[in-house]
Amino acid sequence: MAPLPGQRLPPSGSPATLVGRKVCGECHTKNFALHSNHGHASTFYSVAETSLGDLFDGKTFDAGNGYGTYDYEKDDKGQLVVRLKSRFGKEPFPLQYALGSGLHAQTMLTLVPGVNGNGQTDGIEHRVSCYPDSRIGLTPGHSKMQPQQALEFFGDASTGDPLDRCIYCHTTSGKIQQQQVVDLIANVNCEKCHGPGSEHVRQARANPNPPPYSVGRSDWDTESEIQLCGDCHRMPRNITDKKLRDYPDELARFQPVGMLRSRCYLDSNRELRCTTCHSPHTAIGETTTQQHEKNCIQCHQENHTKQVACPESPSEGCIKCHMPALEIDQGLHFHDHWIRVRGD
Repeated sequence: MAPLPGQRLPPSGSPATLVGRKVCGECHTKNFALHSNHGHASTFYSVAETSLGDLFDGKTFDAGNGYGTYDYEKDDKGQLVVRLKSRFGKEPFPLQYALGSGLHAQTMLTLVPGVNGNGQTDGIEHRVSCYPDSRIGLTPGHSKMQPQQALEFFGDASTGDPLDRCIYCHTTSGKIQQQQVVDLIANVNCEKCHGPGSEHVRQARANPNPPPYSVGRSDWDTESEIQLCGDCHRMPRNITDKKLRDYPDELARFQPVGMLRSRCYLDSNRELRCTTCHSPHTAIGETTTQQHEKNCIQCHQENHTKQVACPESPSEGCIKCHMPALEIDQGLHFHDHWIRVRGD
């Protein structure tokens, strides 16, 4: 692996730094290509980098009771803006960043000066999102909201840690500074999960047989993996006690929460992990239901004294019955990862 032109890695012994996914792709060509088609590779853009400006330009959208009608326009600089003429006249509100791969939805986020005048930045998650097939609809979770301040007529406001976490989970690196995301490495790339790669790259370039690099740790185990995935996909600690108790359908969005209460996890000596069923590099749509069910059947075989086979359908239908896709909002479906006999 030759150094890239002009690229300098930190001296040996220095804290590891981010090198970027293209450097990882020099050696890890297969995973690089797979990741390029994964939803993680397209989680964060400026709106101007997307087709959202052309899609929304010239359209109107009824934002519902208490809001009014939005008018969208792509200005002469290519920036998408929205106006709420009934309340703010012709004053444009810019739509700054687009979050989400588009496999489920893309939602726009605008960073504005904090309303408390304390130098903080607030984020406004726009009330309208773009769904597959270019459908425009309310952002998930917004149907029951009502504006509490002027800027919330354009969407839901957040600040502090919730806003920081939003940027954290959609990028490899980025921090909010004066209504901009700086030090930005967009999308969830290799080093988001594997850690800064400069030392690994150094050793790979110096040694034809470099030591293994498994997510930056030699003691990687099931718990480590679940904590890593759950850092963004949510863990029970991120959910209120009431929701954990009631387990509404919306928790299907947060897969580790359901998996950790499943007997498949608890009875596996807690060895069931995310990558038991999911390749972290391959897009979920490229894995068939039948392939997923093969994983189920490996542990639920007939004529196996230590395994329990399904008495209704021991060789197929596992996902449909035990992990059904639940509609969360606006036609979005997520498979419930609390693996169980429904109704129990």
